[in-house]
Amino acid sequence: MTNDTSPSGADDRLLVHALLDGELDPAHALEVERKIAADPALAAERARALALRQALQKVPRKPLPAHVRMRVERAIGLEASRAEAGRFGAARRARGRPSWAALAASVAIALLAGSASTYVALAPSGGDRVAEEVADDHLRALMASQPFEVASSDRHTVKPWFNGKIPQAPRVVDLAQQEFPLVGGRIDVIGGEAVPSLVYRHRQHLISVAAIPDGKVAGAPIQRRAIRGYNLIGWRDGNTAYWAVSDLGTTELDAFVQAFRNAPAE
Repeated sequence: MTNDTSPSGADDRLLVHALLDGELDPAHALEVERKIAADPALAAERARALALRQALQKVPRKPLPAHVRMRVERAIGLEASRAEAGRFGAARRARGRPSWAALAASVAIALLAGSASTYVALAPSGGDRVAEEVADDHLRALMASQPFEVASSDRHTVKPWFNGKIPQAPRVVDLAQQEFPLVGGRIDVIGGEAVPSLVYRHRQHLISVAAIPDGKVAGAPIQRRAIRGYNLIGWRDGNTAYWAVSDLGTTELDAFVQAFRNAPAE
């Protein structure tokens, strides 16, 4: 079917995708099936494509990012111009071979599927995205003239400060006896929404605690991350997700989280 002398040339691999897309007429579909039966590389290509399709069917559909769509369209345009001038020209189509439109469609689907699967595989999960933003907000606070907007060690001062600024004031606990004194609070932006963050201190280290109403901490009750040199611990309490971030070691940050979670209710 192709002039490629290799048993699994690029043309044949494209035709495998065209076969899976239902773009081939019965005669050519049978010819490709025979090639697949005789060539383990083509059989593996079909198996990979089928596995990818099955995996994508389980993934929630999301629009492709603009830069991925542009890459796909650019790639298809380049391939189309080459194909029109090459072996998939009018003479071959006149002999009943698959049209470039059919092959381009299969290439587009393959590229879109590959880009989408790569994007899904590499894109951070909901919990990872939140953790990244919490770490970024903590870093920005450290770079500011002061890491809080309200400076106080009195929870009865810090908690009311949030009233009117966000829908719900956070849970504020006094941990001075556990050597984690409260030093203030601020408002961060996570997921495009304003959320309260409390600031505690342990010796020379600051700890930011973001309280995200209806936030998501997927998976285990306790989640741990290490992002750009900072340790993070996430957990859920009722309808609120908490993320604590600091340059403290994991043991000390664990001790803080336990103290925070075990503090008596306000």
